[in-house]
Amino acid sequence: MVVGIVAKNGILLLDAGQKFRASGIGVEESMMRAGERRLRPIMMTALATVAGMIPLSLGWGAGSQMLRPLAIAIIGGMLASMILSLIVTPAVHYYLAGRN
Repeated sequence: MVVGIVAKNGILLLDAGQKFRASGIGVEESMMRAGERRLRPIMMTALATVAGMIPLSLGWGAGSQMLRPLAIAIIGGMLASMILSLIVTPAVHYYLAGRN
């Protein structure tokens, strides 16, 4: 689940960056604009997933003891993926694109 969300965020971020590049903007500026444009959707997706997993991670409800480790892993993965999606992915793309 986490891998799917992270991959979707990364693909959409890089796609937005490529659209800015196609309009003649440099690599650095295009990734900055793409990050600004995709910040809200990435944050909303991550925070909604974390909010949905909080009851399971706290052990509330029937059968939640079995799903507690999964909920904790998803919460940690989503919080880490926000940083990866918004900071690491654009930085790596910038260095691989040749810093034009």
